[in-house]
Amino acid sequence: MDQQGQRRVLLLSNGHGEDLSGALIGTALQQQGCSVEALPLVGHGQAYVQAGITTRGKTREYSTGGLGYTSLIGRITEVVQGQVLYLLSRLLLLLRIGHRYDLILVVGDVIPVLAAWLSRRPMATYLVAYSSHYEGRLQLPWPCGGCLKSKRSLAIYSRDQLTASDLSAQLQRPVQFFGNPFFDGALGASEGLAGAPRQRLGLLPGSRLPEALHNLELMLRVLERLPEALRPPQRLGLHAALVGKLTPQEVAPLASRLGWRLELESSSRCSLQRGPLHLQLEWGRFAAVIQQCDLLLSMTGTAAEQCVGLGKPVLQLVGEGPQFTENFAEAQRRLLGPGLFCAPGSGGSEAQLRGTAELLEQLLNRLLSDQRWHEELRQLGEERIGSGGGAAKMSADLLERLAQRHG
Repeated sequence: MDQQGQRRVLLLSNGHGEDLSGALIGTALQQQGCSVEALPLVGHGQAYVQAGITTRGKTREYSTGGLGYTSLIGRITEVVQGQVLYLLSRLLLLLRIGHRYDLILVVGDVIPVLAAWLSRRPMATYLVAYSSHYEGRLQLPWPCGGCLKSKRSLAIYSRDQLTASDLSAQLQRPVQFFGNPFFDGALGASEGLAGAPRQRLGLLPGSRLPEALHNLELMLRVLERLPEALRPPQRLGLHAALVGKLTPQEVAPLASRLGWRLELESSSRCSLQRGPLHLQLEWGRFAAVIQQCDLLLSMTGTAAEQCVGLGKPVLQLVGEGPQFTENFAEAQRRLLGPGLFCAPGSGGSEAQLRGTAELLEQLLNRLLSDQRWHEELRQLGEERIGSGGGAAKMSADLLERLAQRHG
């Protein structure tokens, strides 16, 4: 505890989506009177900064988003950019400061789990990176299982109920599923999107540059191949959820090269136009896009999971990486189940682009004609992602366990 008698918690995470979940849990812990800080192992931990949670040490951002599920070129880039040495420096920082905290809360995979175990402090783990849906029976990488069985491991939370049941049997200790905190970020109130089309399509090109810009190019090329019936704005509203770094100045040269025209409609409204196609660019309106669009064209990780949680079908478009690769997309389909779709091909081939446009049309038509499918998608979201309130439920459980530990 600190001098005011507050429980001190350190959040340890290793990825953009993990930071988002960590920030939501951290905010819930702060609301319960805890003193919370974060040590992101990858990137600047922007989600923590936005939540007002102090990050420890000097952070760095890398083009691949950090050690993880990247392409071969992405892995080579990680080494060249010094990410391995950076990770080691972050782990050494944890060992130096770990004794100051009552609890280390891991949000991620084996690397932060091992780091927390080495700190010899009480720990809890939200295994957001692993799911039994991948293979049917989860094979935890060594030495993750041993660390989780440790007496210092106070609690383990899973990302779905199947994994909770599987790991409870494997580890011979309770593993709980309270829902996924990252889903809470998709449930907030949002402003209405412009227009009143019959249906809406949302584009999710990702958050990391330059990959997100390349992804947007592929998506624009798919839109160019839509059938004539879907092109009028009153039939299909088009909305692209863009991160702040993907500015109009970044988008304009790409759009011009592909035959699109950038229109600055006002200080806060901007669109791309090509013939009857009208793509509204949306900054800071991610929740509005995924809540109000009927179908999402996605090249993302966490964002696609949030869409599935909302009961929305997701159409993947495989890119060239380093993050959203063919292997990543295939693993995501196993994780999220029959709410995800993907046309064959990759790399922007004509077969891939045309196949994606055709599948997009089929999915939109099915949404109009098959009402039972809507209920099936909702049930899928509940099963794979859970309901809202995961952060609050985890924080309450953690505080109860800390209270029991300290008598």
